[in-house]
Amino acid sequence: MLCRAFVCFLACAFCVAAAEPDADWPQWHGPNRASVWSNSKLPTTFPEAGPPVRWRRPIGGGYGGIAVVGKRVYVMDRQTKPAEVERVLCLDFDTGKPIWVHQYPVNYKGVDYGNGPRSTPTVHDSKVYTFGAKANLFCLDAITGKVIWQHDGVAEFKSKIPMWGHACSPLIDGEKVLVQMGGEDACLMAFDRTTGKVLWRSLTDEPGYSSPVRIDVGKQKLVVMWTPEHVHGVDAETGERLWSVPHKVTYGVSIVDPVWHDGVLFVSEYWNGSIALQLDERARNPKVLWDGKRLRMLMATALVRDGHAYCLDRENGLVCVELRTGKIKWDGCRISYDKRNPHAPLTWTADG
Repeated sequence: MLCRAFVCFLACAFCVAAAEPDADWPQWHGPNRASVWSNSKLPTTFPEAGPPVRWRRPIGGGYGGIAVVGKRVYVMDRQTKPAEVERVLCLDFDTGKPIWVHQYPVNYKGVDYGNGPRSTPTVHDSKVYTFGAKANLFCLDAITGKVIWQHDGVAEFKSKIPMWGHACSPLIDGEKVLVQMGGEDACLMAFDRTTGKVLWRSLTDEPGYSSPVRIDVGKQKLVVMWTPEHVHGVDAETGERLWSVPHKVTYGVSIVDPVWHDGVLFVSEYWNGSIALQLDERARNPKVLWDGKRLRMLMATALVRDGHAYCLDRENGLVCVELRTGKIKWDGCRISYDKRNPHAPLTWTADG
């Protein structure tokens, strides 16, 4: 069955079922944000009682992912007693015991489904970058948890908080770290990853929930940012907006990350569906190849390979679509128990 090519992580409990990390998973979507897990030893079936659990560690609420580098696991949560705080936790990979914890005060008033942070820590060059639901951006020492620099988006940049809180995971691009800050004339921002200095601000849109994506088109280094109003192309070096394509999203749920593959830029959302764009050799002049409701996604970013995208559709389960034409090649593989809002992160395995 075609479903077997994918690993679907259902985060019902925070547990680790392997004694050794096969490879680092340092950020959202893994190394290079390619959604490829290099483990090639995964079983095709589990015991009836489920895979053996090596350890469990109770933590607070949250919807974000984990990052693993070496023998350390990084994750965010929220605590409400004795005070309301967001936390960044570093745990021992083998035992689950805390190595360090960094916490800071927050107020989730007005955040729907306000259980906890939504983003995944980014670990790079012995530093951890985190972005909380209320626009708190931190750079921490990965070994000690010491604060290297920080920004309060609301206080410093007049960041607006989306209905369900910020969910962008920080993206490292050379010496920069990029986030969808949602600030005043600063929906997308770039910071010096070492000092925290603001390098550029871009876009005036309201913030959504997706993360920026870096692509190269010819000689152009491009950042693609999908907001609730547009798909934008931004110069990665200067922050200059190069182009924008309107793609209005109901309730602001621009959640999945844009994907770039085989010369096609693709995004999809829950109500109005998908849009596939083609850029010229200078990364300008976006042309709509196809759009519409034939494919409607919610939270799971598509996987891409050999000119096709593998997507979790709101009605038809796992769907394979030809990226350049929008033709549905197959569908109906059910991998989520939720029939109304299906979601399950999709990841390639090393053996394909």
